[in-house]
Amino acid sequence: MSNPQFRWWQTGIVYQIYPRSFQDSNGDGVGDLPGIVSRLDYLVDLGVDAIWISPFYKSPMADFGYDVADYCDVDPIFGTLADFDHLLEEAHARGIKVIIDWVPNHTSSEHPWFLESRSSRDNPKRDWYIWRDAKPDGSRPNNWGSIFGGPAWEWDETTQQYYYHYFVKGQPDLNWANPEVVKAMTDVLRFWLQRGVDGFRMDVVYLLAKYPGMPDNPINPDATPLNENDIFGVQHHVYDSIQPEVHRYTRMFRQITDQYGDTVIVGEVWEDDLNEWIKFYGPEGDEIQLPFNFRLMQLKEWNAGVVSTSVNEFEDALPEFAWPNYVIGNHDRTRPATRVGSQAQARIAQMLLLTVRGTPTMYQGDELGMEEAQIPREQWVDPWGINLGITRDGCRTPMQWDGSRYAGFSTVEPWLPVQADHTWRNVEAMSDDPHSFLSLVKRLIALRRVEPALHLGVYRRAGAPDGVFAYIREHDGRRFLIALNFTSEEKRVPLNGPGVVAISTHLDRADETAADTLTLRPDEGVVVLLG
Repeated sequence: MSNPQFRWWQTGIVYQIYPRSFQDSNGDGVGDLPGIVSRLDYLVDLGVDAIWISPFYKSPMADFGYDVADYCDVDPIFGTLADFDHLLEEAHARGIKVIIDWVPNHTSSEHPWFLESRSSRDNPKRDWYIWRDAKPDGSRPNNWGSIFGGPAWEWDETTQQYYYHYFVKGQPDLNWANPEVVKAMTDVLRFWLQRGVDGFRMDVVYLLAKYPGMPDNPINPDATPLNENDIFGVQHHVYDSIQPEVHRYTRMFRQITDQYGDTVIVGEVWEDDLNEWIKFYGPEGDEIQLPFNFRLMQLKEWNAGVVSTSVNEFEDALPEFAWPNYVIGNHDRTRPATRVGSQAQARIAQMLLLTVRGTPTMYQGDELGMEEAQIPREQWVDPWGINLGITRDGCRTPMQWDGSRYAGFSTVEPWLPVQADHTWRNVEAMSDDPHSFLSLVKRLIALRRVEPALHLGVYRRAGAPDGVFAYIREHDGRRFLIALNFTSEEKRVPLNGPGVVAISTHLDRADETAADTLTLRPDEGVVVLLG
């Protein structure tokens, strides 16, 4: 899939690895870096071009690695720095690019920087974090809530001030207005770039700039809190979310990564206003190459009208220099196979992800149609779930490699329970079934790789009956119609000429020819080569 006008991160497919749950190599019930190395050949066989590895840095694991205690070392539970270098070498030897998670907004409260910062008010690193006095009545500096529940301010008895934490109290926010913080954190970027990584997924990068003075957020009278701890959920996030100054930082990050060759920045940006979200590309495409497009993950309904509107609005809004991207599953959201309501519709979701214009990012296990695990509350480990009652543990259960007791993930009881359906929903069993969910995803990826129309062609809307989302992908005169039936009824789709079915989500009608129309079965998606 090489074209000199397009970069690997435009034409390729990114596969997210949540290392705790991918492959355990040493029998401790937790996945690790050597485990990833042992499964690289599977990823080659699947056909992905890059892996994004969620955090593996040294961490007390208050938020499972997003609370970093050392940005330049590997947590022993995942391996060593030498293990990472070996992973990088082995991935590159197979033609797989490596994107790593970088967590710039906050550190662990056990990071040496924070331990220094909290040691005294006059410590040189005091201003590396956000400290404030209590109000005269002793209350917190403002009304901001933590997204994980409760207030966003934690009292420090030693220095008699509050520190700010958007996430859990073990994740104090860095003060990016301090040039010393900027230098220290950009040195971290250079550390990993010099080791040879191909890019970064930048965690909550939109939060780095704080509003001067940090005034109270207005209350949202229409909001319904998740529970009594949900201070965050009942506010309008005017002052604790995106601020214009953040673009100074994202532009700077891009200037650094561009010095290291063909690299990419993927940015986690949660912003409902599409025009504000687009600003993260930069006015001249000089900021984040791929600000994550979460629109398909945020849909309240899954039907042709809602999905097509989301895709078409996105296409219409993008400036010419901005490359689209799509994601339907990750380590923070309910598994798409559960969210869309059925396995048949989950197949349609994968066909959409792998045929719409832009870079697809897929999450480990979604290629098997893994569903959200129903984990008893007493087994929850996610702080979000424990505090607010909505756990992310269900999408983080171990990868299902085979039908053995622990799904081929480990030889011992894993950190989260293996799903009961692993006995049949697993890589080994599905690889042998030509009609399986995994076989569909492999076939879609293979088709996408060999057809420029699908990995770099233009996107155009196509006419379709109610309940069907249809679009055309075209390059150099080769045209494909993708038609997705979101209903439980047969639908006739106009082709406006002859066509040949390249692939169906049912995997049973390849090479079928049609003259002028094609009948879609209930819950079926097709890719048709138009004559």
